[in-house]
Amino acid sequence: MTQPGRLMLLDTASMYFRAFFGVPEIKGPDGTPVNAVRGLLDFISRLVGDYRPTDLVCCWDEDWRPQWRVDLLPSYKAHRVVAEREGAPDVEEVPDPLEVQVPIIREVLDAFGITVVGMAGYEADDVIGSLASQADQPVDIVTGDRDLFQLVDDQRDVRVLYIARGVGNHERVTNDWVRTKYGVDARQYADFATLRGDASDGLPGVAGVGEKTAATLLGRFGDMDGIIAAALDPGSDLAPGPRGRLKAAAAYLEVAPQVVAVARDLDLGAPATTLPREPKDLPRVAELGQRWGLESPVQRLTEVLCSG
Repeated sequence: MTQPGRLMLLDTASMYFRAFFGVPEIKGPDGTPVNAVRGLLDFISRLVGDYRPTDLVCCWDEDWRPQWRVDLLPSYKAHRVVAEREGAPDVEEVPDPLEVQVPIIREVLDAFGITVVGMAGYEADDVIGSLASQADQPVDIVTGDRDLFQLVDDQRDVRVLYIARGVGNHERVTNDWVRTKYGVDARQYADFATLRGDASDGLPGVAGVGEKTAATLLGRFGDMDGIIAAALDPGSDLAPGPRGRLKAAAAYLEVAPQVVAVARDLDLGAPATTLPREPKDLPRVAELGQRWGLESPVQRLTEVLCSG
């Protein structure tokens, strides 16, 4: 299934969260849990083996809940926040057994020579959006996050490998897939999500507007600007019910599209995206494998890289 020149962008946190909750608890020799590390490495091995990308980037959440998004929409991911003590900074609810594994993940990826890219003040989604939009090659985006459907572009051969049902049972999301599933084109998905809302991200949506109504509105008026213009135009043929609901949600609709849209123009420099054909530092890879009880997964990934 070789596809020369293909860039694979990993929504890394989406993948290691999935590994943490999906892989039985495994501990290293010193008792440190390593199931998320093991699962992520095996996911990468499987995906690289199946798709043979020439380039790969682990995209990183430098800020999982950017303040600029919260300033626009205070409910954004608010339910995922806990305060360790009064006055403490917001922190994501990352289970302690996972939190201790994140530095190990970074260390192992570095030893393999797999590029990690993040940017202060932005989520991995924004890094993915910028790398995908600026790429001059076909792109596969690996994620369990529906928000990234907005990046699907058949003309540029940008698709999502959607892992919500597992890496081994992922779906290849194209524009036809999005249209069949939701009744909108991928380019309309961000507006669709804004209208419908998304409880997992703290997006309330427009009260009374579900998926079918959102798809119908986008089918008739094209995009959010067209929908809002129709709601404000007394002469449009928009029915009174949707018109009233849209007008009542005017404050939300003024800011939510900026929150939902992933960044596409971040200046990320020129990261080296080429997937190594062997580990950058094989002795260090072997040492880390032994230290954390990861001999099998690091061996599998080494073999997959070297067989490419």
